Amino acid sequence: MTATAAPTRRPPLLLIEDTLSLQMVYRAVLQGANQDVLTASTAAEGLKLFTESGATTVLLDLVLPDRDGLNLMQDMLQLRPTTNVIVMTAHGSVNKAVEAMRAGAHEFLVKPFDETRLLAAIANARGAPPAGAKRRTPMQATPPDLPPAATSAAAAGFIGSSDAMRRIHQMIGSVARSMATVFITGESGTGKELCALAVHAASPRASGPFIALNCGAIPQDLLESEVFGHMKGSFTGAISDKPGAAAAADGGTLFLDEICEMAPPLQTKLLRFLQTSTVVPVGATKPRKVNVRIVCATNRDPLEAVRRGEFREDLYYRLFVVPLHMPPLRERGDDVLEIAETALARFASEEGKRFDGLSPEVRTLFRALRWPGNVRQVLNVIRNIVVLNDGGPVMPEMLPETLAQSNDPTPSQPLALAPARPPTALEDLIGLPLAEIERRVIEETLARHGGSVPRAARVLEVSPSTLYRKIEGWTRS
Repeated sequence: MTATAAPTRRPPLLLIEDTLSLQMVYRAVLQGANQDVLTASTAAEGLKLFTESGATTVLLDLVLPDRDGLNLMQDMLQLRPTTNVIVMTAHGSVNKAVEAMRAGAHEFLVKPFDETRLLAAIANARGAPPAGAKRRTPMQATPPDLPPAATSAAAAGFIGSSDAMRRIHQMIGSVARSMATVFITGESGTGKELCALAVHAASPRASGPFIALNCGAIPQDLLESEVFGHMKGSFTGAISDKPGAAAAADGGTLFLDEICEMAPPLQTKLLRFLQTSTVVPVGATKPRKVNVRIVCATNRDPLEAVRRGEFREDLYYRLFVVPLHMPPLRERGDDVLEIAETALARFASEEGKRFDGLSPEVRTLFRALRWPGNVRQVLNVIRNIVVLNDGGPVMPEMLPETLAQSNDPTPSQPLALAPARPPTALEDLIGLPLAEIERRVIEETLARHGGSVPRAARVLEVSPSTLYRKIEGWTRS
């Protein structure tokens, strides 16, 4: 009888990424695809694992704390010339991509990239020509196959190397392993959903489902059905049984976005669900046991919602176990430049154009702006630039006219308001035209909030654009 040779074990894939939360996300995705993965956070650790493991496929971040990623890649290719290196960076540009490809990279990924794009790159690398196969020469180097643009702020929320974002990555690494409920706060557009996904991907539940539900985007009369499900015939339009988000997340994570928008009656049912881990679909009589981890988020102050009677205090304390605050873009230093450059390369590739980065004037302006729309606003501005211009460096005249209007004024550009008056008493308003009363109230509110239009708008419960429009009308008159 002829002995059958045991199948040769494929060398593990080596992932070198210094941001802990991203490392855990990528590892979870790869392990979910049955990939054997080794991880490293520094160039020194990565080179050691590369030498010892015999890895022939490497997923490499270009920005490492102890060494430049391109130099590390060149050392790896000298040690093992047939290695396929997939380079990742949040500092993406076509020029950087070509440099990496000329240095011997197999492929180039610009962060953020989705799960499908990552797995496709790995599959392509592992099916690449084996040892001795001809590699690309400098003349064959091509621009990277950039992923489709993901225009949501959540998709780009984790680009950046600021201290604020490093603290977020560390926090995610600490809380992900527990079962504690995570309560994410932050302004709209800061990347709260991606943060929730990172918590899920780094947790023991990574192989389970991640179900996201926006409580503010679903009509209140349908929200209970969306969360807990319904039975066929339980109400008009219920033509079949529906499990609901809580049951669909069984074994995984349920992300409740805009939790403070949930109607009070449903808050009561959510509290009961948290206490019993059972769901009762609309129209059902028997509860069902489920095992989910809750991560929730809001762009409001949840404690203020409790004080106003809009959110149950007992539910607040049940959910607010591990608070995690996503910093606004104005507190993240040069992260705005990293986000803008990455988006510029991605959108330009999608539109078939070539841009040469941000000009020094635009970089200075971007640092100075307050970006009230956060990452989402940056992506919209860059998309506007790419669509309406042919290429070259991004100059100030390419920026949309609405950009300056949507940002708080800088100290060197104060609002042209009337001189400050003493606080207005109610009797001082009697007999004045309604328009003058409105103007005095707005000006006094602005004065009390340091001239910040967004903060004054929140107090007055109007949109910032309304205040900007009124102020512009006063300055013209």
